[in-house]
Amino acid sequence: MGFRRRAKSHPLFSQEFLLHNHADIGFFLVLCVLVALMFEVTAKTAFIFILPQYNVSVPTADGELVHYCYGLKDLVTILFYIFIAIILHAIVQDYALDKISRRFHLSKVKHSKFNESGQLVAFHLTSMIWCLYVIVTEGYFSNPRSLWENYPHVYLPFQVKFFYLCQLSYWLHALPELYFQKVRKEEIPRQLQYICLYLVHIAGAYLLNLTRLGLILLLLQYMAEFLFHMARLVYFTDENNEKLFNAWAVVFVITRLFTLTLSVLVIAFGLAREDNQTFEPEKGNFNTLLLRMGVLLVVCLFQTWMMWRFIHFQLRRWREYWNEQSARKRAAASATITKQQSKPLKRESGYHENGVVKAENGTSPRTKKLKSP
Repeated sequence: MGFRRRAKSHPLFSQEFLLHNHADIGFFLVLCVLVALMFEVTAKTAFIFILPQYNVSVPTADGELVHYCYGLKDLVTILFYIFIAIILHAIVQDYALDKISRRFHLSKVKHSKFNESGQLVAFHLTSMIWCLYVIVTEGYFSNPRSLWENYPHVYLPFQVKFFYLCQLSYWLHALPELYFQKVRKEEIPRQLQYICLYLVHIAGAYLLNLTRLGLILLLLQYMAEFLFHMARLVYFTDENNEKLFNAWAVVFVITRLFTLTLSVLVIAFGLAREDNQTFEPEKGNFNTLLLRMGVLLVVCLFQTWMMWRFIHFQLRRWREYWNEQSARKRAAASATITKQQSKPLKRESGYHENGVVKAENGTSPRTKKLKSP
């Protein structure tokens, strides 16, 4: 009990200290691991944090190649890169997003969404380039059959395993960032929803040895998400500019179709033709009819849910657009009526009295007599 009282009063345990110095704490922990590499006694332990574990030498025609499989030590590596992600998050926030948001004087609601989209634009762009590089260099585009042939793909190249560990680290770091960034309570359920969905899909592809299919699906997903958050950033700076939203709508529908088609092709047709149709988790083989249908059902439900949200979003946008147009028409019509009513009426000289026009001196104007011819 005495320790608890001291801990509460100590500045290291205060909420204010954690909110403003979480990136510094992460940097300190990362620095400790890097310093441990310099000493022979602690170097082996430090390598567990930095490098992927479970390397295996696989014989090939050209010699031996070092590949990797997954295990519990991956959690240690993921923990290290969570702190790396927190540091990078703070750098992007302090040196880019805060300066831009101050220039445009955004409201609190827009400021929160601007920060969220800014962080995700940086992450999605980096992940897209990295994912495309891995897919091209590993030959998954040039040989589509490699997505399901020789399943299970237990042994991963270094860049594939490292990519998945970094992806899991980023989305896990997003959970404490909801607290550190003081996200509004109304926004937390929505952000928790897509963070957990990303974690489930990435971890599922990694643990079920569907990493090759997962790379291509992630590339498609990140392309659509990058355009959406880029469109939001442009919209916050100029509310009349919605061209990127139209481009995102087209790309979103195309990526959903590609995702469903590729998933059905690989899971329902490709893996179904493989010879090893047994459940052997110790060998990393999950190629059974029940599991294939379960994975395909999850993918289809997720894509259907995303399409439903997309349609709902587009209907709301169109409703807001037509309401705005009708409001502008009503405002223009009322302005025209007001202008017509405010015009002065032309009156004859003098003034009227009992329906008779009087001259300015009070006498009635005489009618001119026509001269007879």
